[in-house]
Amino acid sequence: MRNLRLDICYDGTRYRGWQRLPGREDTIQGKIERALSRILGEGVEISGSGRTDAGVHARGQVANFHCESPMAAEEILEKLRRYLPEDIGIYSCKEVSPRFHARLNAREKTYLYRIWQSQDPCVFERRYVTVLEGPLDLAAMEQAAAHLTGRHDFSAFCGNAKMKKSTVRYLRAIDFEQTDREIRIRFTGNGFLYNMVRILVGTLVEVGRGERTADSIPGLFGARQEQAGFLAPPQGLCLEEVIY
Repeated sequence: MRNLRLDICYDGTRYRGWQRLPGREDTIQGKIERALSRILGEGVEISGSGRTDAGVHARGQVANFHCESPMAAEEILEKLRRYLPEDIGIYSCKEVSPRFHARLNAREKTYLYRIWQSQDPCVFERRYVTVLEGPLDLAAMEQAAAHLTGRHDFSAFCGNAKMKKSTVRYLRAIDFEQTDREIRIRFTGNGFLYNMVRILVGTLVEVGRGERTADSIPGLFGARQEQAGFLAPPQGLCLEEVIY
């Protein structure tokens, strides 16, 4: 049984997210699996590095799948690019070790969240940014981010209230970049809970608006989800990179 790795990008605007859903055809995983099954003439299931929500994008998603077909990886790549819609792209397809698993072997992920702060219309960026009116105190947001980095119980930042597994994660870095029109926030860590990045963004925005203080952040670790910030919209979020 061969094991192949796919490096993937997609515009998540019209999809219900990464994960395959019964009876639906509008998921990234489902689209790729159907294309591969058609190409290879056998049932194929792919494992992604993580699940992105409905409307979330990816520049650096990684997945792997097993198959019996002897078709060359280069030919699989060429046919995938032909059969997949234009908003799902495959950078590469290559054979990897039988032990490689896109999710279990991932050491670190980086997500980017883009906040549009300009009064200018964002006609050409509207699918990839979240428009938030009013100024944000970037210095206060950076102070809050300093409390968030490190190993903590991020239960308050998990959208799954019934989560039974550990909610402890290590957030290595939160980096800010400000341009004339945007605030960009990058989150790098060893793993992320359901909705975690979007709730982190919502919490940081509330600090930036003066609705909560940076020093209140440590009190959220191990707390209930309703104590953290709002769930930021999905379109501003993009999975940038997965490190192995």
